[in-house]
Amino acid sequence: MEMGETKYGKYIVTKPRDQDIETWKEIGDIRKINVYVDGEIVEGGYYFMGTWWYKASDEPHPDKAHVHDFDEYLGFIGTNPNDPLDLGGEIELYLGGEKHIITKTCMVFCPAGLEHCPVYFRRVDYPIWFLATGTKKKYQIEFTGGNSSSLKK
Repeated sequence: MEMGETKYGKYIVTKPRDQDIETWKEIGDIRKINVYVDGEIVEGGYYFMGTWWYKASDEPHPDKAHVHDFDEYLGFIGTNPNDPLDLGGEIELYLGGEKHIITKTCMVFCPAGLEHCPVYFRRVDYPIWFLATGTKKKYQIEFTGGNSSSLKK
């Protein structure tokens, strides 16, 4: 029996939408979007995204500072089997214009209205599992005009 054929199987999402699979082709072998759900995919659900990062890149993602009208968590999870708290790489993340260097597995809380990003995956020794989630049914972003050259170093 297929999961969608049961009463609650609609709550189990086993693959990204076709448009998300197309995004994989655009980003090549740097990262892969493995999971994306929101209120359009699961009725009543909120947005959640998970991406494997395989390689470092000089291109930030997201590339511009922005805010949301909802609280958001960003997770950077290391996959070093000998030390799961080791990120296995180096992330450069901007919060409120401040530069932060992340080298440990962590969750970052971004309260509604806090300007955040860009994010640079500066070094990737092991794949890094990047997660983002918030209490909104649909991911919405408001760019603030900040970028890496205008942020505090």
